[in-house]
Amino acid sequence: MRILKTLGLLLVVLLVAGLGYLFVAPPDLIRVGANYAAKIVCSNVFLAGRDAQEVLAIDVQAPGHPLLTLMRVDVDEDAGTVRTGLFGLIGGGLAVHRPGQGCSSVPEGGVDRLVDRPAPTRAALATGSTWPAGGRVELPVNEALDAVLNDPALTGPGMRAVVVVKDGAIVGERYAHGFAPETPLLGWSVSKTVTGALIGRAIREGRLDLDQTASLEGWDGDGRADITARHMMGMAPDLVWNEGYGSVSDVTRMLYLETDMAGFVAGQPRDDDSPEGVGDVFEYSSGTTVLLSRIWQDAFDDPAEAAVWPYAALFDPLGMASAVMEMDASGTFVGSSYIYATARDWARFGQFMLQRGVWNGRSLLPVGFVDWMVTPHPASDGVYGNGQVWLRAANAWMEGDNPDLPDDGFYMNGHDGQSVSVIPSEDLVVVRLGLTPTDRRYKVAHLIEAVIEVLDAR
Repeated sequence: MRILKTLGLLLVVLLVAGLGYLFVAPPDLIRVGANYAAKIVCSNVFLAGRDAQEVLAIDVQAPGHPLLTLMRVDVDEDAGTVRTGLFGLIGGGLAVHRPGQGCSSVPEGGVDRLVDRPAPTRAALATGSTWPAGGRVELPVNEALDAVLNDPALTGPGMRAVVVVKDGAIVGERYAHGFAPETPLLGWSVSKTVTGALIGRAIREGRLDLDQTASLEGWDGDGRADITARHMMGMAPDLVWNEGYGSVSDVTRMLYLETDMAGFVAGQPRDDDSPEGVGDVFEYSSGTTVLLSRIWQDAFDDPAEAAVWPYAALFDPLGMASAVMEMDASGTFVGSSYIYATARDWARFGQFMLQRGVWNGRSLLPVGFVDWMVTPHPASDGVYGNGQVWLRAANAWMEGDNPDLPDDGFYMNGHDGQSVSVIPSEDLVVVRLGLTPTDRRYKVAHLIEAVIEVLDAR
């Protein structure tokens, strides 16, 4: 018995020592998980009005790494903070909400590290007018389209919102239980195409040129000094990058362990394995899009003006009153991943792209810019455009049946099943948002195909 008691005491000491070590120096994987949980819960609580424990269980734990099941969350609505950690103690996850700006991850734990930026003054939506000018939607009777939108095999597991726009009007929509037309939803990498449009908007205003070099700190004197905005727009800046999710990679480190995301990406070296010359290798990278955000923000002399510009220059003219583009702790917009908007507002952006950057008779982008964006980038083997947009529907690379969609279609695809699909020849936009991990093997192309078939049959 004495030996058993000694062994038991030793085990307790080792357990306490191990937990103490994890508390003081948690591994990066736990830190990534804690900050990811804090950020997702924060945005969904303060932007979408959802319950924190529900978000933790459904959005964070259910589809994620097994370690996430051990995360606990503490929300202080008055302070606008969300803290998370393994067992509530280990990992130091922290996200902070600021009105009008959404949530920022603060991976090193100090709220005082947040760079202060002004909140935008938003233009009100004309609620009595018909979409897209206002918020009123009157759906036409179409039983065939209803059947498509009621088919879970077509809308996919974890669907939260589907909006179908035909000839400039919403003709069908569906929302999962707990979600509504007023619920802002995360676009993940759909946000990249918005960043591409903001680059075009800055060019239209004379602030940028596609062929200007990035001029980022530390890039003088090596091959990175030759990288231009044009290279970045086509995902071909020739920087080393790992876009893998589910572990500690370049993208998860950027999003959840760095206060200055653009600074982290700018520190990446050139890829020595690529051919000579920038622009020869396609490498899909959220880091590249964050650098684009930093570049257009640096085009402003006043950071405060840059902080409100996307709303005045793009979101408000389009009537995207719900849209919030979130920043990192240093004040850089996370243009790769963090835009929340209602499904109807995502549809507004899709319609804007379909109309080639023209809204209410006004060209917000340079003439021909959207045509250039959706032209295949030479290094992408035809799958990606020049300007932060896919030329294939989400998960079309998977084995199995792939519908033959119209050749002029282009697609904004995001993590976990987000998509805004634009088919100009059909005058069609299809928004599909949800929580659908890749292992569910859902292909939005089947939904698009079915929608085209029933609308063409009328």
